[in-house]
Amino acid sequence: MLYLIPAPAHRAVLSIGYRVRRWYWRWRRPELRGVAVIALNPAGEVLLVRLSYGPRVWSLPAGGRGRGEDPELAARREFSEELGCELAGVRLLDTTSEPLHGAHDTVHVFAAELIGDVRPDGREVIEARFFPRDALPDRVERRVRRRLVLL
Repeated sequence: MLYLIPAPAHRAVLSIGYRVRRWYWRWRRPELRGVAVIALNPAGEVLLVRLSYGPRVWSLPAGGRGRGEDPELAARREFSEELGCELAGVRLLDTTSEPLHGAHDTVHVFAAELIGDVRPDGREVIEARFFPRDALPDRVERRVRRRLVLL
């Protein structure tokens, strides 16, 4: 249904929603459930993405997990929706609890290999690139390096 909205309008709505969501989380302090994926190509490079909302930093592909949704299935779903490819050899590296804009976020961190070519959806994910683990870009989200140590 959201794909009926033109991509530029969708990105604008995501940006507004991001700001509203941050305010709500600071006020209500909900319990969140999420997933993050350290996706590697055959050369061992890690996939990082830039989102259309929030700080313009490189981050790991990540997303929310529905209530009762299996964490691995959530990781596969988010990856497929936002990057248009599948994952192989998915393995759980860690489950961590961390604050996120005032909320309590429980994140399942997975490692996986890519199947197919990465195709950012152009709505939530505006850019996706592979980087050697020892040559990450300057503007990388703060949790990326901490999670890469798990490999």
